[in-house]
Amino acid sequence: MWLILLSVAVTILLLTAAISWGIRRQGLHRWLASYLLRLPKSRLPGPDEEVHVLLCIADHYEPRAGRPADEIAHARVERWRRDYPRCFERFADSDGRKPRHTFFFPAEEYEPEWLDLLAELCGLGYGEVEIHLHHDRDTPDGLRRKLADFRDLLAGRHGLLGRHKETGEVGFAFIHGNWTLCNPLPDGRLCGVDQELGLLREAGCFVDMTMPSAPNRTQTSKINQIYYARDISGRSCSHHVGVEVGTQPQPEGSLMLLQGPLVLDWGNRKWGLVPRTENACLQGSQPPTLRRLRNWLRARVQVPHRPEWFFVKLHCHGAPEFDGNPLIGEPMAQFHEDLAAHARAHPHFHYHYVSAREMYNLARAAEAGWRGSVAEALDFEILPGPALLGPRPAEVVVPAVE
Repeated sequence: MWLILLSVAVTILLLTAAISWGIRRQGLHRWLASYLLRLPKSRLPGPDEEVHVLLCIADHYEPRAGRPADEIAHARVERWRRDYPRCFERFADSDGRKPRHTFFFPAEEYEPEWLDLLAELCGLGYGEVEIHLHHDRDTPDGLRRKLADFRDLLAGRHGLLGRHKETGEVGFAFIHGNWTLCNPLPDGRLCGVDQELGLLREAGCFVDMTMPSAPNRTQTSKINQIYYARDISGRSCSHHVGVEVGTQPQPEGSLMLLQGPLVLDWGNRKWGLVPRTENACLQGSQPPTLRRLRNWLRARVQVPHRPEWFFVKLHCHGAPEFDGNPLIGEPMAQFHEDLAAHARAHPHFHYHYVSAREMYNLARAAEAGWRGSVAEALDFEILPGPALLGPRPAEVVVPAVE
């Protein structure tokens, strides 16, 4: 009898150790408690519920990723300009709009010709450019200068970045390189500035879209939310706390942070026990699918006043070939086809391709109690830059495949 009890005890210990190892390996210990607290609202909408999926692809677009030769980096940008219209011109969302891609371009990789190519693509209606930044052991003055210089280049030289409807001032969305928003690592590595949210606001940033970063150790405990956060004097990681948009008035001096979905994928388990993490990442090993869409909907990243609007902010590193191939190739094309088929089969399901700027506008509209359509609120607060006001995709000739 004691041998049986000993075997059971050892088995339980081994299973516990395996599960604990899996939890820490995936970084679940950083956000599992928040996930469990949000489980009561984590459900798929019913078949008769009105659903509007607001789909934004936020690309950490780094042509120099992996330190390639200049000609390879240039070819990466040229490929997107050439192939994106070829691949996606035939698709349209529930409003008749083409797929859109938001290129968060790193300030430290700036090349005028590359931004001209992206501006040309965006001018055809296929996306927008926003600001991405990698920095290390920086200072407030250094960050202030980097943001202002790159903002002025994108807006002044290339006609990119949005404008505030009321003031005409330039605004931008932001993603922090290496996920290290608000200086979360020791000794200022990969950041260096605790009071980053205020400096971003000062430079014209209207929304940060850095999270989620799981399984990276920079992942916040706060998940699946659109919220306002502001600098907390004397400490880093101010973005770990905040007020959900639509639940209270915006706190003075705060910045909107819009997170992508982060949930446990119980349909995909390691060893049949530990669920893998659905972290909203698109790459070669994580192509977009309708099965993943169900997990994105379960995350319920929403603003209370429009419960039928589901904010689905995905992220990727689309410039390198391995991760870029699924994004301007068959996996993404299949996903667009599947979305269209799903919408035809389910009259209550609608999907909308939006840029980062447009997703921010929709969050602000929902917060303000907007009762109109998605299409009518795309420019609710921030207008598109001059480079984005060119001909729409239907009015241009897509180059023939060579």
